[in-house]
Formats: sequence, structure tokens, C-alpha cells
Amino acid sequence: MGRELWDPIRPTPHCVGHRHKGSDIVEALLIALGSLMIVATALALLRADAWWIRVLDFPRLQITVLLILIFAVYLIIREDPGVAENVFLAALSLSVFYQCFRMYPYTRLARKQVQASKHGEADNTIRLLIANVLMENDKSDKLLGLIQEHEPDVVLTVETDDRWQRELASLERTHPYTVKRPQDNTYGMLLYSKLELRNPQVKFLIEDDIPSIHARVVLRSGQQVELRCLHPRPPAPQESDGTTERDAELLIVAKELKGKDKVALVAGDLNDVAWSRTNDLFQSISGLLDPRVGRGFFHTFNANWPLIRFPLDHVFSSRHFRLRSFKRLPHVGSDHFPVFIELAYEPDAQHEQETLQATEGEKQEAREKIDKASVGT
Repeated sequence: MGRELWDPIRPTPHCVGHRHKGSDIVEALLIALGSLMIVATALALLRADAWWIRVLDFPRLQITVLLILIFAVYLIIREDPGVAENVFLAALSLSVFYQCFRMYPYTRLARKQVQASKHGEADNTIRLLIANVLMENDKSDKLLGLIQEHEPDVVLTVETDDRWQRELASLERTHPYTVKRPQDNTYGMLLYSKLELRNPQVKFLIEDDIPSIHARVVLRSGQQVELRCLHPRPPAPQESDGTTERDAELLIVAKELKGKDKVALVAGDLNDVAWSRTNDLFQSISGLLDPRVGRGFFHTFNANWPLIRFPLDHVFSSRHFRLRSFKRLPHVGSDHFPVFIELAYEPDAQHEQETLQATEGEKQEAREKIDKASVGT
């Protein structure tokens, strides 16, 4: 009589009002990881040059994917949401919005910054192939095969040492105009051109072991184009404590090329992503346009890690050019994919394409960055 029968439908007392312990652990992990992504998004807003802050400019896409996944899973597992939970979800949403805002120009939804070519004549086109070869990479035959296939007028290779110069020597038969600065510190550069190069120079704009190549390329029509080839240091602890020198090198070139009438191209592995503050500043100061805007990310690094890739290899053009082709090329054994671009010099384009103008604040910021780097050299 005093014995209570067990009812399988009625929950046992110890389960009432309690969540499964595993759910609590998952929620805690989501909050921790989500908070980390929110902090990473916020830190990237700072204009500090420290490498550990500026490197957060790079993985915007990866951070965004994680933020969205965390948001979705947290919505599913949360119970009895309070103010703190709603604030967390709002912070996740704002972080996703900001990251998407920064990346939006490099999607097909945005307006193209460089128009497609309308009437490019062969004598007024230039075909450029750029490749960070990875100095220890021994597969030069792959790169030479791509060069033979795409027949670029100009070939720029970076991270090239004496061995790479020997292995690319055959290019001199087809590209007789050369500028060579092989180095064994991963910052060597080699430039090969079918088109005449006038006043070619190797300069060390900020650091005495970081070269850049400066020349005027003469198109087949006789039109001269200012060409600047760059490969500054990346924001990484083994390379540099910050981005001061990298930013200053880019901005020195930007200031040199600014002006509506200067026909110019800038190319290279800039060790900066397309959606960074420095990239915006470089474009505003120089007035150069980015053919990727409105076309896609064109991730070039790391070629060996499909889920962790960033757009580090760039080509910028003045408003005199329209685009005929822009491609990320196949893997050549390096940690970077090569890039191929064909541009047409069409003088009327400068009146139809976007004009970029720097604000007084941006001009002042550029001066301060250059001055800061100059003091440190």
C-alpha cells in the first residue's frame, strides 16, 4: 500500500527543470568562440599598426562564416533567453554585418570599378603575369608552362633568388627587357618584358633589404605606362612587429602616382588584403582602381590551404585602362597562386570610370605613416 508505482510517462524528479549537461557545455563553447570572433572584428577597426591587430584584417571571410554558424546553432540550443543572450546575438549580428560590409565590394553584387574593355586595340593592350614563386619551390617548369600558355607581355616574379634566376633564364629569349634583383631573404624580384622598359630602376623605398622595381613600359602603340612592382613585408611576428613599413612603402608609391593624367600600373604581392584600411588608403591617395571590385575575391594565398585563403596579390590600374581578362591561375608548387591580367589602354575610360579622391584626413594619415616609417629607418 505505501509503495509508489513508477510511471514511464511522468519524468523522474531529478530531470525536472534541468538541462542536459552537454547542452550547457556546447552553449559555453559557442559563447566563448563567438565572443572571440566579436573581439577580433572590433580590434580590426582600430588603426593601430601592431601585427597582431592588422593580421585580423585578413580572415574576414573565415570570421564571417564562423559568426553565422555560431549564431545559427546558438539560436537552436538556447533556452529561456534573457537580456545577456539577446545582447550576445545582437553583437554577433553586428559583427556579421560589418564583415560583410567590408567584403561586399569584392562580390559580383557590387558595381565594377574597372569597366570591361569596349574597343581595346592589340597595340594598346598589356598582358601581365605575377607570381610569388616561393623561394624553396623547385617546380619552375610549372610556372614556365603557364607563361608559355598565357603569353604575357610582362612577367613579375617575387621570392626569387639566384637559383630561380637561373631557372627562368630561358624567358630572356622571349622577354628581352629585364630587371633582376635576386635575393636569398624571400624578397628578391625578377621582371621580364617583351615590351620596352625605359628608365628601369631597383629602389629601396623604406628598408634596405626590401626592393621594388620602377620602370616605364612602352606599349606597342608607343604609349608609356608607369609600372611599379612591390613586395613589402607582411604583418607577422617573424617578419615585422607591425605594418608601418609596409603601409609606408605602398603610400610612397601612391603619392608618386597620384594625378589624373598619369597612366600607371602597380603590381605585386602586397602582403595586404583587398578589404583592408591600408588598401582603401592606397587607392584614395593614388587614384588607382582595383579590377577585382565587382568581380570577386580572387584569393591567391594560401594555395595549399583551401579553407584559409586571402587576396594578397594585386594589380591596380589608372583610370585610363579597361579590363579584358583577370584570372587566378593554377597551382605551381608555391603557396601563392599566380595572377594573370590583360588590360586595354582606352583614353576615353578616364572620363567614364570612377574618380577616387583622398580626403584631408586620409592625406594626413598617409603623411603620418610615411613619417613614422622614415623615423624608424
